[in-house]
Amino acid sequence: MANNGYNRNTDPALEGQQAAAFHTLSLEQAEGYTVVRLQREPANAINALMVEELRLCFQELRDNDQVQGVILTGTPGFFSAGFDLIELYDYDRRQIRDFWTEFFVLMVELVAFPKPLVAAMTGHAPAGGCVLGFCADYRIMAKGNFKTGMNEIAVGIVVPDSLFKLYSYWIGNRRAYLFLTEGRLFTTEEAFRYQLIDEQAEPEAVMDRAREKMEAYLRFNPQAWQKSKHHLRQELIQHLRVDFDVSNKDTLDQWWDPQARALLAEKVAYLKDRRQPKGGSAESGASGNGRSSLNTPAAKSAKSKVYKGR
Repeated sequence: MANNGYNRNTDPALEGQQAAAFHTLSLEQAEGYTVVRLQREPANAINALMVEELRLCFQELRDNDQVQGVILTGTPGFFSAGFDLIELYDYDRRQIRDFWTEFFVLMVELVAFPKPLVAAMTGHAPAGGCVLGFCADYRIMAKGNFKTGMNEIAVGIVVPDSLFKLYSYWIGNRRAYLFLTEGRLFTTEEAFRYQLIDEQAEPEAVMDRAREKMEAYLRFNPQAWQKSKHHLRQELIQHLRVDFDVSNKDTLDQWWDPQARALLAEKVAYLKDRRQPKGGSAESGASGNGRSSLNTPAAKSAKSKVYKGR
């Protein structure tokens, strides 16, 4: 993977494996676990390159016996502002199909990740950011005027069954149905009340609490813990392992519907107007990242795969 002028962020625990120059992530090795930080300015919005790099990163961490657990976190103010609608809007039909397929494959791989995974949600986490948090075993979110939730319908995106299954796994069918169909986002306090997150902490204490939680997990026998996690999540994983060409058909058809495109165009224009280097709003579930990643060597090398029970 070419560097292209980006900083090389390679975890020492991955030495001896494929060295990765991640453009959207940085890695920090702690005693027994790794911290994976989403690091794509200004708001860690999810694009094709980030999905590819998260898949590669977690595959390597899964297979590395030196790594016993992972903390997934963001930067101050943003865990992830969700899908980068500015970039996604310009994807052609093949690119958007590949993006949704790869994102849902990533979701399944994170849900099935055998080792302890703690989400240290340092700020806003709507839409795709919320999905990443729901893949973890435990979620800690920063207190303050931050938002999380799945608001895909509000921006004209069809919610596939797999997202409902993941949402309802944590908060129950009734609440998941209501919240998805209303496109609702929640403050940190509301998210804690409705069980979207497990804990809230002052922004400066989020990582400390995540480290404490990880250290508590690592005191258990790793084989007993990991095998138990597999059994507890087995039914969910089976629900999520589908042919995404089939399950995403309505999402893809809606993406190209003229009325949906018009709504997306309005949202993209709004986001571009509000684009700021730091801070900003999470109401759209996307950030102002306008830089395309599709022409980087890393993105060109990505090959979309349909997830069929593997």
